Amino acid sequence: MAYFAPETEQHLTAAGLKPGRMSYFAGRSAAMGAVGPGVVAATFYNFNPALVARSIPAAWALADPATLVAARFAAVDAALRRMLGEDAVASAEVAEAAGLARRAAETCPPEGRPLAAAHLDLEWPTAPHLVLWHALTILREHRGDGHVALLLEAELDGLEALVSYTATGRGFLPPFAMASRGWSQEQWDAAQRHLVERGLLDVDGTLTADGAELRTRLEHDTNRLGAAPWTRLGDESATRLGELGSALVASLLAADCFPDGIFATTR
Repeated sequence: MAYFAPETEQHLTAAGLKPGRMSYFAGRSAAMGAVGPGVVAATFYNFNPALVARSIPAAWALADPATLVAARFAAVDAALRRMLGEDAVASAEVAEAAGLARRAAETCPPEGRPLAAAHLDLEWPTAPHLVLWHALTILREHRGDGHVALLLEAELDGLEALVSYTATGRGFLPPFAMASRGWSQEQWDAAQRHLVERGLLDVDGTLTADGAELRTRLEHDTNRLGAAPWTRLGDESATRLGELGSALVASLLAADCFPDGIFATTR
């Protein structure tokens, strides 16, 4: 939700960044330090590198990474207090969820997981709702890093991965995916043609049987590669975290944490 909350850009621009996508690229990558645009494009994977280069490394001349990490935590603090309410933020349920999520996150193996490792290196916040958000960020990046490895093995570049994923009818709608990731219609169409040549898409843009099987396998293997922290947390604790998290997610969705017209299905 932090990527869509207005508090994120407010706090990061107050820290010195320019309005717009710079807040996303610099805010998410700041944990890695003042890295170049190639590193950000490589780790984020499905963004047009030219789009990344408009913000990175210019962002680091406006605000150092440590300042942006702090601003991001401040933004999340403000956003969660607004959407969940002060009572929920201070609740025993959030504190319990934070403890469980941190236990899972701290067991994430960092090998080959640059974004997860970078966030693991950050100092933990003290407020439970921020501990919960930071833990979930680590778990999210850990899963994403594993997914990128599988996309490479499947020989899907960033744009092809995005095109094939939107063809599943889940996640981002194609117009939002194209615009937010910085791809032109011509580039999108070229990626579709290549996937048609590989037998993964039909000419109408829908997945073939082979394409659907590949996307299913990618999701299954991503779950497999991301299972370690949950296995170490244990079934009982993982189930409890799911129960607590579901209630929080419902509250965030009720607070319109995601704008309309972004996702193909309810997340």
